[in-house]
Amino acid sequence: MTNFTSRFFPAPDGLRLHARDYAPGAAARLPIVCLPGLSRNARDFHPFALLLSQDAVSPRRVIALDYRGRGLSARDENPANYNVATECRDVIAVCAALGISRAVFVGTSRGGLILHMMAAVQPELIAATVLNDIGPEIEAEGLKEIRDYLSNRAFPATIEAAADALERVHGPSFPALGRTDWLDMADAIYTKTGDGHLIPDHDPALTDQLQAIDFSKPLPTLWPQFDLLPQKPLLVVRGDHSRLFSARTLGRMKMRAPGIETATAEGQGHAPLLHHASVFPQVKAFLDRQ
Repeated sequence: MTNFTSRFFPAPDGLRLHARDYAPGAAARLPIVCLPGLSRNARDFHPFALLLSQDAVSPRRVIALDYRGRGLSARDENPANYNVATECRDVIAVCAALGISRAVFVGTSRGGLILHMMAAVQPELIAATVLNDIGPEIEAEGLKEIRDYLSNRAFPATIEAAADALERVHGPSFPALGRTDWLDMADAIYTKTGDGHLIPDHDPALTDQLQAIDFSKPLPTLWPQFDLLPQKPLLVVRGDHSRLFSARTLGRMKMRAPGIETATAEGQGHAPLLHHASVFPQVKAFLDRQ
């Protein structure tokens, strides 16, 4: 691919981090920094980043990150470092290395939790935020589903077989997706080993952390941190079939911050594809104002 540049940076503790840099020359407007979900990587944002960086009227620079232990970033020998606080520091370090002092951030799932943390520790970096199917409170049943899915470490033989498997598992929550979407998702999730086998492109230790969660106790929430985010423009996207981010939580967010914008990704669950026609126009309109 020639439509982005791969860049590598040292984390604060020296671990090697990777990000994709789309349209680095489009410096007229604030860059857009995209943060993926728990086990996902920069490839999740490829179609979205292309739409924004190759816009005929107002192209934007887009940075899409691989957290430590995902994609082309190095794996951490200490799995305890796979946490939101460490990953927030990594994101801040990558922005500093790129000379970015203010950006519009798009956070999907785990990425949105990182942005809650960033709003508390370095709010001046955030010019505006898109939270993609995430808020300050998540549903235990939805997190259990993610744990169980990631624990099933399937190794499909081909990308086509991987797409088939993804559609079997997630299809009921994503009726809006077509075959190309499932193939793109499979390509983003899996990578090839040296002998040609497909494996999930993340450190398996991430799943071990999920196994350690005690679901008999309430999950922690981030309401105080959330209250800082609406001080800047904020769009919250929810998949209408999401089981991780509930309509009830979105309603509470709107009560606490009536000025936030919201969008529904029709026919999608957790987490919505932002480049999909069901939601992209609303996201693009928000980003165009920033």
